[in-house]
Amino acid sequence: MRSPETALAAHPLVRLKNVSKKFTRELDLAARLAQKLGVDINEETVHAVNGINLDIHKGEVVGLVGESGCGKSTLGRVVSGLLPASTGEIEFDGETIDSAASCKRPKDLALRIQMIFQDPYASLNPRMRVGEIISEAPRVHRIVPPKELSAYVDRVMEQCGLDPAYKSRYPHQFSGGQRQRIAIARTLAVKADFIVCDEIVSALDVSIQAQILNLLLDLKQELDLTTLFISHDLGVVEHVSDRVAIMYLGRMVEFAPTEMLFSNPQHPYTRSLLEEVPSLDKRNMSYSAIEGEIPSPFDPPPGCQFHPRCPFATAECRTVAPELQVLESGHTFACHHPQGEIAESQ
Repeated sequence: MRSPETALAAHPLVRLKNVSKKFTRELDLAARLAQKLGVDINEETVHAVNGINLDIHKGEVVGLVGESGCGKSTLGRVVSGLLPASTGEIEFDGETIDSAASCKRPKDLALRIQMIFQDPYASLNPRMRVGEIISEAPRVHRIVPPKELSAYVDRVMEQCGLDPAYKSRYPHQFSGGQRQRIAIARTLAVKADFIVCDEIVSALDVSIQAQILNLLLDLKQELDLTTLFISHDLGVVEHVSDRVAIMYLGRMVEFAPTEMLFSNPQHPYTRSLLEEVPSLDKRNMSYSAIEGEIPSPFDPPPGCQFHPRCPFATAECRTVAPELQVLESGHTFACHHPQGEIAESQ
């Protein structure tokens, strides 16, 4: 992987500026009538993504990690253009492509940013042949001349480890791993520069996971692809990522180069996640989930949102939300009592 200095030296390909996404559940007719009669009932709002700032540089893989419900998939959909941001801006290659005021992307930019979904059995049209699935977007957007389309699809399939002889088959005739290769081929067919991978190996067997991950790494080297890799599996993220971002309840709590984050995590939540990653050094260790439950996103706790589950929480943590701190090494974290301070106090 490239060094942190090399990755951070270039202008970011993708830049998120204070990006947030909220969902509001409106009151139905009965609830509105009850409200008019004096019942204390209001619309419910969830801040699924809350004030995310993130730079992703050309050719790097940024891992995005967190427990289910932390907002990582929502952020992926906002970045890929499937959901509009509620506030904030998204820049691509130095140009603002999304903001709260304007969410319509130019067609050429929309093609350059693609998303690969978690479920390979649901993300492909079962009524289309594989060749049609891969060639549809290049044909509609005239990425290649019609006469060259068939040969172009063959090359893309071979690039993704698929036999072009099978392009007349339907998705149900392929395994889960092969279907995910088809999804990757569909993305490459539009010559995407930036790919959002949303848990793309979580539904696959471990041996197949390794094949897909190695394919992504090969494509990264060959095509200089830039990737936002969303996963709950820190072991997988460590293998593929140059830098890693940790999310909790819609907020980013830590962001650092992969080696730095795994060797010297600052946030208690990150350390708790890392303690549960199986390894040969922990053969005799018993594993347990992080204590406590994730607070309701409808009513998040004040201060640091992790404080109800944090063994180091203080009165300050319960009342004051920590600001993101950036070390000279590029290590970013939001914690009143990072690793060093905790170690000194013990």
